Amino acid sequence: MRRHHANESSSGSVDCNSDDVSVRRESVPAENGRPESAKTCSAVKTKSCGPIRQCLFRTLVPLFLMFFSPNLVVMLWYTAAKCSGSFFVLFDRLTSDGIYEGVTKIWLDIHIASPLSVAVIVGYLLWALVLMIVVPGPRSQGPVTPNGNVPIYKDNGFTCYAITMVAFWTLAIGLKTFTPYSVTIVYDHFDECLGTLTVFSHVLCFFLHLKGLVMPSTSDCGTSGNVVFDYYWGTELYPRVFGVDVKVFTNCRFGMTVWALLVCVFALKNYELHGFVDGPWVSAALQLIYFTKFFWWEAGYMNTIDIMLDRAGFYICWGCLAYIPGLYASVSMYFADQSAGLGWPLSLAIFSLGLLCCAVNYLADKQKLDVRRTNGQCLVWGRRAEVIRAEYRLENGQTKTSILLVSGYWGIARHFHYIPELGLAFLWSSPAMFRHVMPYSYFIWLVILLIHRTFRDDTKCSHKYGKYWDEYCRRVPYKIIPYLF
Repeated sequence: MRRHHANESSSGSVDCNSDDVSVRRESVPAENGRPESAKTCSAVKTKSCGPIRQCLFRTLVPLFLMFFSPNLVVMLWYTAAKCSGSFFVLFDRLTSDGIYEGVTKIWLDIHIASPLSVAVIVGYLLWALVLMIVVPGPRSQGPVTPNGNVPIYKDNGFTCYAITMVAFWTLAIGLKTFTPYSVTIVYDHFDECLGTLTVFSHVLCFFLHLKGLVMPSTSDCGTSGNVVFDYYWGTELYPRVFGVDVKVFTNCRFGMTVWALLVCVFALKNYELHGFVDGPWVSAALQLIYFTKFFWWEAGYMNTIDIMLDRAGFYICWGCLAYIPGLYASVSMYFADQSAGLGWPLSLAIFSLGLLCCAVNYLADKQKLDVRRTNGQCLVWGRRAEVIRAEYRLENGQTKTSILLVSGYWGIARHFHYIPELGLAFLWSSPAMFRHVMPYSYFIWLVILLIHRTFRDDTKCSHKYGKYWDEYCRRVPYKIIPYLF
């Protein structure tokens, strides 16, 4: 989930891997729908392990996450909206009548599928879908898949994002000027939106689960033999419905764009309640700059582990449709009802450091994109790029060559760009100061996610590249922080 974020930058210099030297075979399904034969679909590859580990990591852990995550996002909303952002107040209320009874009461008070929440969600879904189809954009390719397919995208993310933000602010100003209504009604009924998104997301995940088994879009599909894990992880890598790429829609057109819209909604709510307070607007500004950078670079996101490895199941699709609005936007949700300011010196310092983190993150991503675009024939920090050309085999036996960048930011640590990513997340949470833990929920989650991702990436790349990855790890021995980790 991005960021991805959900939206997180892809793991290490592996982003250069999509620059294959050999001729690629384009994914026919990316243009025409189903593969030639569903029989070519490959089952999910699993490492050999005992039945206890299989039961734990492919049944019990997914079940726990599918149960825990929806409750987490609802508890975050309840903490921000009903407990003044204090986990201590939340804990006292939940334990006064018993945790199970307390959680159940909160859920029963949420009007799932209320007319307002359905109108808001369906209205935005239609808007985003029309833009994704209608707005033009250059043709972009993703990385070659294990079965030799290459997904094809229309790179119109930044334009769709810009049109959406202009439309939102036009609507916000129009409603405030000519009607008694406000876009901040979304904040007032946000619990209904979260509940509705949770239910809708499960319906989509169930549909995608069946589609991957019965009508897959490419040969990169299949089952693990465990229905729980298949539902959680997904049965298809690049599902498309009537030509619409599901993962691009859920991850980018919905997850990341809705996150940006919620930041604006919550900032406006704070203004309605307290007038101009610098802290919430510094946080909102840094997040909006981050979103703008993300969509400007969206074609690069198609080469990240979110897209390359994660299938379209509960993990990705529910995560982008419900987890991102509930957790990733939680710091702005917290600020909506907070009135404490920072003062201009501290606000300026936080904003300046945030811009620096965003710039370093962008430059690191640009380095690997430049190396990929020039096949390694470029300068990095004024010197010729140092690369390892790593050969690997697809499942069909075809040999490919990828580039592993070992200079510039990517020579400092294999995931050095996670440092500015984490720094930026901390900075846009820091206007809350340290009165409560709740506004740092996203930052804490991101630390866990990115550390876990470094191990995922090492495992994947070691299996894929073998001796070439060993050489890369020898030359760049640190995962994130030099001399520490």
